[in-house]
Amino acid sequence: MGTTPTLTFIFDPEITPVLLDQVTDLWAEVSDAGGAVGFAENPVDRADIRSEVDGYAAAIAGGRVRLLVGLGEEGRPAATAFFALNGRRTVGHWGWLYTVMIHPSLQGGGHGRELLAEAERHARALGLEALRLTCRGGMGLEDFYGRCGYKEVGRVPGGLRLSAGDYRDDIMMWLPLT
Repeated sequence: MGTTPTLTFIFDPEITPVLLDQVTDLWAEVSDAGGAVGFAENPVDRADIRSEVDGYAAAIAGGRVRLLVGLGEEGRPAATAFFALNGRRTVGHWGWLYTVMIHPSLQGGGHGRELLAEAERHARALGLEALRLTCRGGMGLEDFYGRCGYKEVGRVPGGLRLSAGDYRDDIMMWLPLT
């Protein structure tokens, strides 16, 4: 029986061209394996993902987004969560989690729960009082997040259109940190 691979988490890693390429690769692999990470086409267009990654990199450079990356044993990103910080006073006490993903080969081994716990730890260190995320209905993701302490606080029926005739609920989840 093999051992479960471990992840090494880094918050605010140096944003390098190599890291951006590796995050793009991870995102493509997760998406192509059926992951609900913003794309519905399979295979996904890598250029579309890279455009999103570059947008995150610009937001990180601007101080609006922070990155948590879980490195696999080979030192490549195998997990991510992007934190979007709110600049307005009325919502500055909570942050968004975006593009929460685990490499398909590591799913089902507790790494998703580990990633969320690490995100929660860093959110507290940032002084946040809550985390908010959204997930795609029809995949059981709200059940997973619920087991991790998140509560469903909103649902837009058919709010996501994956293709003609394939509409899914857009589900908002909330995790109080205080």
